Amino acid sequence: MSSFQSVDELNGKVAVIIGGNGAVGFATAKRLAKLGATCVLIGRHSLEKEVEQIKQLPPGKQFCLNASITDSATLIAAAKEVEKRVGRCDILVNSAGFTKPVPAADLDALTDDLIDEVLKANFRGVFASIRAFQQLLKANGDGLVVNVSSIAGFTGVGSNLAYVAAKASLDIVSESLAKVLAPEIRVLCVSPGVVDSGFVPGRGADFNDKTAATTPLKRIGTPDDVAAAIEACATRLRFSTGTRIVVDGGRHL
Repeated sequence: MSSFQSVDELNGKVAVIIGGNGAVGFATAKRLAKLGATCVLIGRHSLEKEVEQIKQLPPGKQFCLNASITDSATLIAAAKEVEKRVGRCDILVNSAGFTKPVPAADLDALTDDLIDEVLKANFRGVFASIRAFQQLLKANGDGLVVNVSSIAGFTGVGSNLAYVAAKASLDIVSESLAKVLAPEIRVLCVSPGVVDSGFVPGRGADFNDKTAATTPLKRIGTPDDVAAAIEACATRLRFSTGTRIVVDGGRHL
């Protein structure tokens, strides 16, 4: 059994990054691969980006696979392919998701279909990813799941109320999973505030500037800020499970 001591490198480890082609996922791949991990980038159109992105990572066994977080059969197939090609999965990062801005007061604009779509991607899809990879994560007795959540999950303020609900659900279920999957698998959430990426449609420089001005540390987050926290979960915060690491420059205060 693991002693959960801090480590300096990830040589021999395999990190599967769901949403690995996105801003946060790819920033995470760059950090983990630099420490020696083999990174598997998974997304709906991941293979279309494989040549461009894999060549930006350190030489190794890095590769991409296509799968959709809203199609569990593709996640199960991806887990089988990871087992076939590299034989293990030590770290699972869930950084895929979906949202669409809807003002909290505009109840009519938050339609049933949008609620279902947001919950399917941001909650059900994360759970399905963990379910698909659990046996591989459990096999070596020292697995790690890092779910990219959001401060929306505990502030109640986010791109829309369904997104808030999805992230709150993810946070509490991550706590439950941390109990039932221990000690073989640790489960942590990393909760960013506003991040400078294209994740939320329609947010531009004006929104980012206003947000930065009202954030205690006077800037918004970067994908690498989130990736650095995920790296810490895998290397420095190894005696932590069932909790959240907030990376928001004090935005939630």
